[in-house]
Formats: sequence, C-alpha cells, structure tokens
Amino acid sequence: MSLQNSIISILTKELTPIYLNVTDFSEKHRGHAGYGEKGESHFDVLIVSDVFLGKSKIDRHKMVYKSLGAEMKSQIHALTLKTFTSEEARNRKLLH
Repeated sequence: MSLQNSIISILTKELTPIYLNVTDFSEKHRGHAGYGEKGESHFDVLIVSDVFLGKSKIDRHKMVYKSLGAEMKSQIHALTLKTFTSEEARNRKLLH
C-alpha cells in the first residue's frame, strides 16, 4: 500500500471524516532535505470531520499528528493540514 493510501486509511479509521483529500506534493521538493527518491514524503491534507467540534486549530492538528504518529516519525517529512468541521466546510463552500 502506498503511503498516501495508508494516510487515507488511518485518518478514515481514526477521525471518521465526512470529506478527506490527501495530496502528495513531494515532487515539488525534489533535491531538498527530506525528499525521498520514491516521493511520498510531503503531503497536503484537507479533512472535514465533526470530531473537530469545539477543538482549536492546534488541537485538531494534534489529533491528526497523533493518528499518524508512526508515519510522522519515519516516513512523512512535511504535512500541511486544513481541518474543518462540516459546518465550517459548508460556510467555506468546501461541501455542498
């Protein structure tokens, strides 16, 4: 299983997202620190889940980092996060 698919699987299981998009943008970092020849080192995550209700942005990010703990320590060099509740996503027109 690719790391990208593993991230999707873990976050789906742990945070029950309404919407989840994981994008590998490793190729943009070719030649930079943390880039692996296989790619799959830099990811952008957009996750919409109501488990984030009442949580600060920092707490939401901690929840994602905790879910991906092993991968963060060994395989993921960079992770950008956008974390929203369903209401926030609707207000931003991310969900219909």
